[in-house]
Amino acid sequence: MWVYHRFYLSFRDVEDLLAERKPVPVAPLEIAVGVPADAIRRRPDIRVAERRLAAQTAQVGVATAALYPSLTLSGSIGLSSLSASNLISDGRQTDRTGLSLNIPLFRGGALRQNVKAQNAVLEQALATYDATLLAACEEVENALISWTNEQRRHEALVEAVASARRASELALVQYNSGLVDFQTVLTSDRQLINLEDSLAVSSGEMTSNQIRLYKALGGGWSIFPTATTP
Repeated sequence: MWVYHRFYLSFRDVEDLLAERKPVPVAPLEIAVGVPADAIRRRPDIRVAERRLAAQTAQVGVATAALYPSLTLSGSIGLSSLSASNLISDGRQTDRTGLSLNIPLFRGGALRQNVKAQNAVLEQALATYDATLLAACEEVENALISWTNEQRRHEALVEAVASARRASELALVQYNSGLVDFQTVLTSDRQLINLEDSLAVSSGEMTSNQIRLYKALGGGWSIFPTATTP
């Protein structure tokens, strides 16, 4: 299933949406990027690495606790009777309680080695978390740079297309007046077409860069906060 604007669409619906030719979506000029801590809270890969680190920290605590003596209290309550039919009415209640003390006298070496092993796994989980965090920050920074640079390039192409369009119109006027030959008109039109093609590619690249930036930031935010009632 595909998700589109909070509605579930089937593959047939997606094909119908893509069948109609539409212009390239216009990317907004501003994005609510927020602070790096927001991306850390939103990105699922960082959350997974963080939870694995927390789980391994708990395993170290369990391994350390196994080094100390443990006291266990157990008990049971039951009914006994000579016949099954009188179990509820004439049955006698039986109680059993027990207390056991576990002292790791002969397993101390193995338990200490287990603590070292769990600490080694903890260091590995911490290194994985740091690597995931650094990779996420790098991805966000690269996406921001690409998005910003493409915006500047797009603005320059818009101005270049406007100038080329005026030059093409001027060349046509000069040709009609007999001041230039038709090759000048063809050259102006060719430059205009090339710039318009570059502008269309830049528009699509801006949208692609915005998608990459949303993905790097983790998404899941709202530009306009939800209104709250007193």
